[in-house]
Amino acid sequence: MKTKPWLGATFALLVAAGAQATSSTDPLHGWTGGDSASLDAWVHARIDGIKAQIAKLHAVQGQRTIDNTLVPYDEALNQLGLAFGQAHMINALGADKALRDKGQELQQALSSIDTEITLDVATYDALRSLSTSEAGKAADPATRHYLDRTLLELRLAGVDRDTTTRERITQLRDQIAALELSFSRNIQEDKRTLSVSPDQLAGMPNDFIARHPPDASGHILLTTDQPDALPVEKFASNAQLRSDLVTAYLNRGWPANDEVLHQLLQAREELAHVLKFDTYADLAMADQMIGGKAEARQFLDQAQAAAAPAADREARLLRDFVHGRQPDAHITGADFIYWQEQYRRAAYDFDAQTVRAYFPFNAVQAGVLDTASRIFHVSFRPVSNAVVWHPAVTTFDVLDGQKKIGRIYLDMHPRDGKSQGSSAWALIPGMGGRQLPEGVVVGNVAGGEPGDPGLMDYSDVVAFFHQFGLQMQHILGSQTRWSAQSAFNVERDFIQAPPQMLEEFLHLPSVLQGFARHYKTGEVLPLATIQAMNRSTAYGRGSWLQQQMVYATYALQIHELPAKAIDVGEVWADDEKRFAPYESLPGAHPYASFTQLTGYTSNYYTYLLDKVIAVDFFRQFDPSHPFDGAATMRYRRAVIEPGATKPAAELVKNFLGRPQDMKVLASWINEAFIDPPPTVATQKVSGP
Repeated sequence: MKTKPWLGATFALLVAAGAQATSSTDPLHGWTGGDSASLDAWVHARIDGIKAQIAKLHAVQGQRTIDNTLVPYDEALNQLGLAFGQAHMINALGADKALRDKGQELQQALSSIDTEITLDVATYDALRSLSTSEAGKAADPATRHYLDRTLLELRLAGVDRDTTTRERITQLRDQIAALELSFSRNIQEDKRTLSVSPDQLAGMPNDFIARHPPDASGHILLTTDQPDALPVEKFASNAQLRSDLVTAYLNRGWPANDEVLHQLLQAREELAHVLKFDTYADLAMADQMIGGKAEARQFLDQAQAAAAPAADREARLLRDFVHGRQPDAHITGADFIYWQEQYRRAAYDFDAQTVRAYFPFNAVQAGVLDTASRIFHVSFRPVSNAVVWHPAVTTFDVLDGQKKIGRIYLDMHPRDGKSQGSSAWALIPGMGGRQLPEGVVVGNVAGGEPGDPGLMDYSDVVAFFHQFGLQMQHILGSQTRWSAQSAFNVERDFIQAPPQMLEEFLHLPSVLQGFARHYKTGEVLPLATIQAMNRSTAYGRGSWLQQQMVYATYALQIHELPAKAIDVGEVWADDEKRFAPYESLPGAHPYASFTQLTGYTSNYYTYLLDKVIAVDFFRQFDPSHPFDGAATMRYRRAVIEPGATKPAAELVKNFLGRPQDMKVLASWINEAFIDPPPTVATQKVSGP
């Protein structure tokens, strides 16, 4: 199934138990009661609206026009996006299992309605007739692009197939939607725990230890939530603890997702064959910027060639470093990040634990807002009376001058049942001033509790900037006329470029020193520390890309190999052995929690393609004065504001004056070796 960005895990409406009541007639924020019945009633009211708009389109007599055909079609999609978003938000952030179950049930029902619209021949004929009429030919360029893109998507979905084929497509799409929901839910609700003794936390940051006091029996409970799992992977000097907790983290969703993934791949393969594609990967890339499966493979080969020299050198440096301390050590997936951190301390005189003190959550949040305001020429106004689903959620209106153009909600701390990881969702699609876009940034970082400053790792700061960049893309790029042309409806293999570009600003001292201050003393993050951090984080880019090659190659392979014969674990192990800069972790099943398999399906190459574009974009800014030149507003106008009114390749070319250049990837990767690190053979390192 080709998941639409506005229908997948993208558009979600503000809902969850305990939310402040809103008017039951509010078409945007209609869930008021915090119970399954209220949610069900509101969603079905939106469904009635969808049916009314499609009936209006069908009832047209005579000449098809933009107003009598495209307007009701787009409004039907808008209502469907809102309804699906309502159900999705409850499923992802609902306060209890009953609500999450209702959200999942409604998502499944709404997916079926999407299929009905997508495979409705009368709707397709109406839009096709409009496209070829004088009204369609005379449409403005954005509307013309909307029509062309819509007709392409409908044909790829199978609307022009015979009745028997469309019936089978409907069955398969319903099956795929249910399996994708199960795959994600199995991960979301699989929170694992580990009981350890205090001495096993050797090497962990002081704030981490303070947040984990022993219980009455003297033991400490760790979980697979990110504020526990990721710091342990990076800092714990106890190798067994690292192995146990990282294995548990990578096994979320397993073994249940083994069977779910097998069934999902078989259903996707059959859908591709019904639609006359050789593989599902061919179908999934038929409407993407990359062009097709052959071009994706060629791109991945180019990325591998760019990364391999640096990755090999990084692997040799790390291997020599580790074996100089533990001659018989094997660097597994549970050890790699830990040993990289130890190497960075020794080689670059940079301690990631120390720098955490300069990244308390509230200061980082303020820094994210300030940086975004200066790049995008907007401001943010706190909203104290917003409808929120948890007391920890903060809300900001986005202002362009004095004009409100959207709203962003920040839900940044973990809780039971909440969607894990970091992400950004569009809550409401924008419609040319008639409907202001809203979005949420979801995180799972420490903080939000009295007395806890929420000290963040630098990687957490980067993730926050990334997800906020997605929201700025949504808010500014969703001021378009058509709901289905808001920013997240651009080709999916472009969506990650703008947020990855925003990450690059975190290398600039002028940006970091604007908000990075010691949570106790107020001291600004020293320039020497920033320089050391930049050198140390540049080291490892080749290895990072190799890890991305594991994900991208795996996602592509499992969608082009015969589904019934595939061993999903064996393919993962082969790809990890081929690309990863570490040994596979025995007993771990990372593919079972590979959440991007539901959204990006075969197209994980997106992250690598968009990294090339992002680095190329960033190089158009003056690093000495990143906010002062013409590049910021030119970037906003050329790349962000058009949303999905133009092909993504055109957005790239309009800003760069040319297509993206693969050479920038190799240059970015090799920045780690511009200044050779000092010898580390005699320096001390903490470790087992």
